[in-house]
Amino acid sequence: MRLAKIKKAKIRRKYRARKKIFGNPERPRLSVFRTSRHIYVQIIDDYAGVTLASASTRSKGLRGDIGNGGNIAAADAVGKAIAKQAMGVGIQCVSFDRNRYRYHGRVKALADAARKAGLVF
Repeated sequence: MRLAKIKKAKIRRKYRARKKIFGNPERPRLSVFRTSRHIYVQIIDDYAGVTLASASTRSKGLRGDIGNGGNIAAADAVGKAIAKQAMGVGIQCVSFDRNRYRYHGRVKALADAARKAGLVF
């Protein structure tokens, strides 16, 4: 019973955060998903329904550099990696979709690292 209420609350928060964010070809959506052990990020064009770039603590390029995938240092590395991939594809501006998570801790570290690496939110 309690788990069902928690799941409904998570879904409500997600819809509230996504209500105003939509990725288009000029400004795709940077979507964040996190678990206790890893953090994942994708750049998505919602018109075409296509993922343009992605990075995570489980990707081959970052797995060896990061010891624990569930900390701020790992989120910082993933932010730098997604910015590098985005620049390679030709994306400079994105809409940040925090995806029901507070803009705090790992989510904030990822966003700050992506900004420092050249992405514009």
